[in-house]
Amino acid sequence: MIKNSTFMESLNRAIEGFLQTLHSQRNMRIHFFLACLAIILGLYLNFNRLELAILFATATLVIFAEMVNTIVEYLLDLYKPQPDNLVKLIKDISAGSVLLASLLALGVGYLLFFDRMHFSPENLLVRIKQSDWHISLVILIFLIALVIGIKYLFRQGSPLRGGLPSGHCAFAFSVWTITLLLQKNNVVNFLVFLLALIIARSRIKTGVHNLYEAVIGALLGIVFTILIYQLLL
Repeated sequence: MIKNSTFMESLNRAIEGFLQTLHSQRNMRIHFFLACLAIILGLYLNFNRLELAILFATATLVIFAEMVNTIVEYLLDLYKPQPDNLVKLIKDISAGSVLLASLLALGVGYLLFFDRMHFSPENLLVRIKQSDWHISLVILIFLIALVIGIKYLFRQGSPLRGGLPSGHCAFAFSVWTITLLLQKNNVVNFLVFLLALIIARSRIKTGVHNLYEAVIGALLGIVFTILIYQLLL
């Protein structure tokens, strides 16, 4: 139990650090948006596993370089409030590493996308709509992002533990709603509903969430899932 708790706390701090960088650094937001866009395009263009792996690795490298650059700037500002030539040189070198990673990403993007760019937003929506797996994946990914965003915005608990709303309840009842919308087997729907209730009860019983937070999380999962499902159909 102690090891699990330690791991969860470390994971929460890591997510909070990433979100703080995303919130405070304009360049980080730009890189993150472009990385998400590139990955979505790669999925749309049916990249093979190797191409997707290269795309993920390159995007991660750029974001990693931006986070390291942010750390360097914070440390220099902390220990050397009065800038001098050496501080400026270190910051320039650190920023240069981000530039180098970005140029690498541009080159990789050019090689991967140049001969395959026939992008149509309408076709992308059609592909998503035609696949229950794609619909479910889109709903769950954006739901998790929404829950973490709400907690971060209102400083409620940590990204993966405590606070309003309950992410576990939102996820569990979103899965139940997806099953209800896609599955006509009442026995399966009832069993998934029971599992969602068990998850909600466990969050309340262990004291991670109160009843209000669990109910709001469950309602968020249900309403968000139905809304996105209706928009995609």
